[in-house]
Amino acid sequence: MNLDQIEPGETAIVLQIGAIDGVGRRLRDLGLTEGMEITCVGRSPLGNPSAYLILGSVFALRREDCGSILVRRCE
Repeated sequence: MNLDQIEPGETAIVLQIGAIDGVGRRLRDLGLTEGMEITCVGRSPLGNPSAYLILGSVFALRREDCGSILVRRCE
């Protein structure tokens, strides 16, 4: 599933970052790497962008950027 499919309050494990342009590099610069946990902490009223907890910091990511990040829900 893609990162934009997890709901607020859910945590997922990053499996792959598919963005190959500057967005992928920027996500990695923020600390997002394969194998780490990421939590959706909220979504704007229209659903775009969403806020995610990454390494103790909250970042807003656009839906189109989240579509290139493959994750699996933590159980």
